[in-house]
Amino acid sequence: MSGFDAMYPSLETLYIDLHRTPELSLQEIRTAPKMAAALREAGFEVTEGVGGLGVVGVLRNGVGPTILVRTDMDGLPVSEQTELAFASKATGTNAMGETVPVMHACGHDVHMTCWVAAARLLAGCRDSWKGTLVFVGQPAEEVVQGAIRMVNDGLFTKFPKPDYVLGIHVANTMPAGQIGVVAGPASAASESVDITFYGRGGHGAMPQRTVDPLVIAARAVGSLQTIVSREIDPFDAAVVTIGTFHAGTKRNIIPDEAKIQLTVRSYKPEVQKKILASIERIAKGEAAAGGSPREPLVAVVESESAEVVVNDPKLAGRLLASLRAGLGQDAAFASEPHMTSEDFGIYGSRAGVPSIQFQVGAIEPAVFADAKKAGRTMMLPGPHNSRFAPDRERTIRTGTAAFVVSVLDLCGTAQLK
Repeated sequence: MSGFDAMYPSLETLYIDLHRTPELSLQEIRTAPKMAAALREAGFEVTEGVGGLGVVGVLRNGVGPTILVRTDMDGLPVSEQTELAFASKATGTNAMGETVPVMHACGHDVHMTCWVAAARLLAGCRDSWKGTLVFVGQPAEEVVQGAIRMVNDGLFTKFPKPDYVLGIHVANTMPAGQIGVVAGPASAASESVDITFYGRGGHGAMPQRTVDPLVIAARAVGSLQTIVSREIDPFDAAVVTIGTFHAGTKRNIIPDEAKIQLTVRSYKPEVQKKILASIERIAKGEAAAGGSPREPLVAVVESESAEVVVNDPKLAGRLLASLRAGLGQDAAFASEPHMTSEDFGIYGSRAGVPSIQFQVGAIEPAVFADAKKAGRTMMLPGPHNSRFAPDRERTIRTGTAAFVVSVLDLCGTAQLK
């Protein structure tokens, strides 16, 4: 990419700064202004505070399609263990008022750096394309709230409505330098479910005088695992994972309550609906079988729901061809969907336009090759892992290229200069 090498030192400085200073979801008070400043410097008209802390930059360049290019900005409550010289030592305050470590463990620092690089490059080659760019810096992706907040605050009415939507996400499933292109469902819908089982507490030495909610909850954990294996069509991908189990205060006290928290994921609304109904049925059945004094409370946490991310198949095919033409046949390939979830899909679905989110390889190629040879690629640290450290220059270069090649293709110029 013309100009990338010259600007890379400044991009690396930006990346290191972002990596050192992550912020939790809905708290991106320093990160958002950095993104706004970068867009202004590139010549965009910038609006801050969209949907809370969202940033929108608009660059008009004649008659042509309108392309929305999105990055996410928030970090995760993870204690970094990468041993990088610029590892995050940042902390934040979570929703419970607790001080927690914060890390860009999902690669949003890479996403932002690629987004800024693409903005600079595209602003600098306006003679090569025509149209309007809408660069969106989105907060709160990790709690799947940022996209809908920005849309509800007038993203598609106060600013040019897009004809296409582009996004990227780093991945540890491929080496840096490669781009995966999924056609169709790319990331799963997800629901967060909390279940509280009720018992009758008492002394651990006299369990016959109690109703033990731990036993009820433990039986439910096992029974819930049969939903996917026995109730869902084997050709429909689905996941039911119990992530937390909370109960009790002391080993000789049987508590009054036991709580579990689940994540539920699939690609079809009807499958998701069926799983949620089965969860409630099983929870109530186990509570009744255990003699619970009342039905369990089964609550879907609506604020954490995410819809399926669907990459438009026609757009995916078109851009895969352009990426191969611009970067080389081996640089881009048709890849598989993931059961991870996020809120990128909201932009395309609410605007009613084609959208695509590329997978960008983040593992140093030699490391990936060695792991593949040893059959250990599943062990490579990836998103949400405290040891995830992308191969930054290759990853930033490739993520930037995904944005730039796509915009040039959609605006009438297929080849990089």
